[in-house]
Amino acid sequence: MRLPSVLARVVDRFRQKADGDYTPGPWHLPITGGWLPTEVGSWWNWWQMGGMPIPQDAQSAIVEACVSAYSQTVAMCPGAHWRSNTKGGRDRVTNSALSRILKKPNDYQSISDFMLNMVRMMYLDGNAYALAVRNERFEVNELHIMHPMQSWPQLSTTGDVFYRLGGNHVIDYRLNQQPVIVPQRDVLHMRLHTARSRWPYPLVGESPLMAAMSDVATQSSILAQQLGFYNNQARPSAVLSTDLVLDKEQVAHLRDRWNEQTKLLQAGGTPILTAGLKVQPWTILGRDAAIADVLKFTEQHIALVYRVPLQILGLGGAPHGSTEIMMQEWIATGLGFALAHVEEAFGLLFNLKGQPDEWCEFDTKVLLRSAFKDRIEAYVRGVQGGIYSPNEARNEEGMDSVKAGDEPRVQQQVVPLSAAEAITKPPTTPPSTGPHPPPAPPAPPAKPQPQAKPDDSQREFQRIRAAADRIGRSRLRS
Repeated sequence: MRLPSVLARVVDRFRQKADGDYTPGPWHLPITGGWLPTEVGSWWNWWQMGGMPIPQDAQSAIVEACVSAYSQTVAMCPGAHWRSNTKGGRDRVTNSALSRILKKPNDYQSISDFMLNMVRMMYLDGNAYALAVRNERFEVNELHIMHPMQSWPQLSTTGDVFYRLGGNHVIDYRLNQQPVIVPQRDVLHMRLHTARSRWPYPLVGESPLMAAMSDVATQSSILAQQLGFYNNQARPSAVLSTDLVLDKEQVAHLRDRWNEQTKLLQAGGTPILTAGLKVQPWTILGRDAAIADVLKFTEQHIALVYRVPLQILGLGGAPHGSTEIMMQEWIATGLGFALAHVEEAFGLLFNLKGQPDEWCEFDTKVLLRSAFKDRIEAYVRGVQGGIYSPNEARNEEGMDSVKAGDEPRVQQQVVPLSAAEAITKPPTTPPSTGPHPPPAPPAPPAKPQPQAKPDDSQREFQRIRAAADRIGRSRLRS
């Protein structure tokens, strides 16, 4: 291949596409919403073949499960404004504009409702927009969710970024249906990874559904086909067969007798078969089993795209030892990114300094609210290891502080290595080079203690001993 042709292909790949130029699919529909699959460009009469655009909203149960897992979980986590202190720790900021927004974003939504819909739009469309309304001190006083299909960024001739926002009926009525065009500093924009096919790059995000469009389309086609199949065909659970030739009346009579014992109030009765009738259960064909496997694979692929563990969705997978381990695995993958991405979006809007000076954080400890055993065991190990004080652990569980419980503590045998080394070596005193001190005067002699008078038993013992001594001496003389 010649060098000019290679350079031409490289330049053609990275040059800006003009209006009317062909771009490979899938294609986004900015007006009606949704996506056109790649196979649209294969047939000029695709619209006459019964094809439909993939809708923007979640029309699949597995997509709804993945999106709801992120949006509902993030909405559960309470947010806070943190600032580092000079002691190496951190302090919660309670009097800032961010702390007020994280409690009540506007006058008609709670923070749970706000975060639920923002994260949901981010994972369905790839973008989530919120208009920031400021007070007389130029602080963000309200945040209003805007529709992603009616909102998009715009570039000025100088390269400054503005946003044209719409889709919020409350804001439309308050502004008398006037178009909302605001600078970038007044918009909370949460976006996922950007694609060069969406203008302006890199200001518009793209949903993970783009990578799973083929799986979603396959699942939708299979379900639509099966729905039509079951609507047009009645499949019995069992068949009565016989080698005899029965006429129409006999067949109807036997069917009625069977239904009398197996349906409605007589369900569970004991039918008696005559005329050589045999019951043959209707088993699932291999085709149906293959369709079920294909649906299972598509669900796994969609969950893989959204980075949601199958255990979170209730689709099986290897079981975890505890709820904490399962949640930690998800936090280390998809959920951790979602939380960090939302936190950085808030930090950009409120001009926070970022880690480790000043930041926004959503607490994930609330995810273990029902795992009482795992939570208490973590607090016990933290207190015994000297990380938490007893009062800190009690306050985390909503209990009052107790006396002498503010200081962390460890067990007595936990000592540093330097202390252990000092125990094995006896201390030595260095020789003194100065004059010797005078000797201390001798202590006075101790006074003799008065002896106690012997009692009657001692005197009797001494008398018997003296008598025995005399008898022994007299025997020795003889």
